[in-house]
Amino acid sequence: MNLLGCRFLLTNMLTLEVKMKIVDLQVIPFQVPRRGFHHGEILPETMVTQTVTKIVTDQGAEGYYFGGRGHGDMDGMSAEQIGAMQGRIKNLVLGHDPFDREKFWHWLWVAKVDENLLSVLDMALWDLQARTFRVPVYKLLGGCRDKVKAYASTFPNMGSVEDYAEHAAACKAEGYTHYKIHPYYFWDPIKKESDPGRPSHVEQDIEVCRAVRQRVGNDMVLSFDPWGTYCTYEEAIKVGRVLQELNFYWYEHPMPEYRVSSYEKLCAELEIPILSPEVAAGSFFTRADWILRGASDMSRIDVLRGGITGCKKMAAVCEAYGVKCEIHMSGFANLQILGATSEDTCEYYERGLVAPGMDCNTPPPYLEEIGDPLDVEGYVHLPQEPGMGYKINWDYIGDNTT
Repeated sequence: MNLLGCRFLLTNMLTLEVKMKIVDLQVIPFQVPRRGFHHGEILPETMVTQTVTKIVTDQGAEGYYFGGRGHGDMDGMSAEQIGAMQGRIKNLVLGHDPFDREKFWHWLWVAKVDENLLSVLDMALWDLQARTFRVPVYKLLGGCRDKVKAYASTFPNMGSVEDYAEHAAACKAEGYTHYKIHPYYFWDPIKKESDPGRPSHVEQDIEVCRAVRQRVGNDMVLSFDPWGTYCTYEEAIKVGRVLQELNFYWYEHPMPEYRVSSYEKLCAELEIPILSPEVAAGSFFTRADWILRGASDMSRIDVLRGGITGCKKMAAVCEAYGVKCEIHMSGFANLQILGATSEDTCEYYERGLVAPGMDCNTPPPYLEEIGDPLDVEGYVHLPQEPGMGYKINWDYIGDNTT
């Protein structure tokens, strides 16, 4: 063993001999610029609040997690969530060993703490331990692969039928082998105006699917996610039959998820795999129940539905039942889960949301690099830095703290 290896081993043996304790938990809110995409147009840049949760130990080890609300790790926590994290949850974990993640997970779950807060704590603790051992989180979990197939996941209301088709072709040329359509939500694509009383436009959704398949050919994987906007079973099955005809890979979250019996009926009727629940609370418990009830053919979870710990539990349930466990949303932590699971169970990484003119390759100013650059073959490679893989620009955060 070389000198560096001996030093690493000695350092970590000493760390384990003297139990580490959590001495502080902070949530740091700061401002960051962002451009949205709405109804086919890139919106002007606005400032939004991002947060980084920071766990500090008596031995100097720290762990971090960005975000905690909304989409992946991009959306900062609300003031109410920050208060709960720096109050009740901080008081619960102070003085305890940061490696006791399973204990904290159980405590917060049985106390019915907000799933997002449980998840943020869990992920910051995983980041802390992986940083302590100087390995990526996925290696600490048990590494399975270093790269993952990615799909382009679109914004909804992206424009005309032709806009979707051209964008799919552009994504294929970029290297993507899989394209997921988010169609029209609360938007009339004919009148080109908001339609708050009409969550979906089935005929136009079908037109988009047909146009995209025709444009990209049969050698690109396609999937479809109307985000629960089909209010009736009849709408959902009508679209599902067209998706089958067009050889789409999955049909995600077609109806509201509080109507589980409708999902049972849809799964029994259609051959295309139904991928759900997408957003239902209850972490892996809810998703295991859906599998047992025949309400989903593939399961869906992300790290804000129970953290890395909850996702690993769900992947194990799916592996036992021979069911796909597709990870929802982009982000550093979701990518770490994928690195620790087999492609046979968790196949794809959701990259996006993407749209014409939207930049997915420039990091936000609080990070030096993005975590998911796409290679020419359509893969995203796992970050090799310790922890989640964040390369944090603390100067930016300090200058923009609110």
